[in-house]
Amino acid sequence: MGGGSECSHCNTSMKLAFCPFSAFLFASSAVAYTLYLLRKEEKTSKQLQDKNNNNSQNMGTASSTTSNHHHHPKFQVVFILGGPGSGKGTQCTLLTQRQKGWSHLSAGDLLRAERQSGSDLAEIINQKISAGQIVPSNITVTLLKNAMEKIYNESQGTSTKFLIDGFPRSEENCRVWDEMMASVCELKFVLFLDCPEDVMTGRLLERAKTSGRNDDNLDTIRKRFKTYRDESMPIVEMYEKKDMLKKIIADCSVEDVYQEVQCLF
Repeated sequence: MGGGSECSHCNTSMKLAFCPFSAFLFASSAVAYTLYLLRKEEKTSKQLQDKNNNNSQNMGTASSTTSNHHHHPKFQVVFILGGPGSGKGTQCTLLTQRQKGWSHLSAGDLLRAERQSGSDLAEIINQKISAGQIVPSNITVTLLKNAMEKIYNESQGTSTKFLIDGFPRSEENCRVWDEMMASVCELKFVLFLDCPEDVMTGRLLERAKTSGRNDDNLDTIRKRFKTYRDESMPIVEMYEKKDMLKKIIADCSVEDVYQEVQCLF
């Protein structure tokens, strides 16, 4: 128990604290854990890089698709104007059958199809057509634009010429068309089928027997003629002043009218 003796407890503690084997185990564990963290970080980094690469590729593909969708040559357009029953649709059908490269779009048909689609626009369109009034221009122009692009895409870029009948029918139509379509289309000229109202009335009533259209009745026909006189005839006169109007008398037979029309194409 003298001053030179060592405490066995303290001696044991000192040996455990500085044991070389324990130090080796601690160092090995630290190195292993560090390597684990480095590998995990490298793996995470690679996953993020792969994700970024995939996103870039997807964005590039989407951008390319969008670019291809919107970039096409300017569509050539001819407006076909005339009163209800003047033969616009009939002459357009003959032109698309006999004149290569032309497609026919009827503003009225597109509106009627949209009305039957059950979309949010259907009720508005139905109310306007039933009242013999003109549908808001932005609706009509959007439908025409979508239809032209659909035909162009489905033809793999070969269909670029369009006959549009029944449009424009008001100054607002013209303004909205210019705003939305000036960079997309080139208006070649305007064909006006000039026909007396009594002749057009007879044709519409005859068509009503088989058309199933709710606007082919005498009351609505009269409203349509009034709208045509008040809003559409000023458009005909406007294009005439711009020297873009081609007028054809359309009160004779279909073939006789076509013989005059085809000379313009």
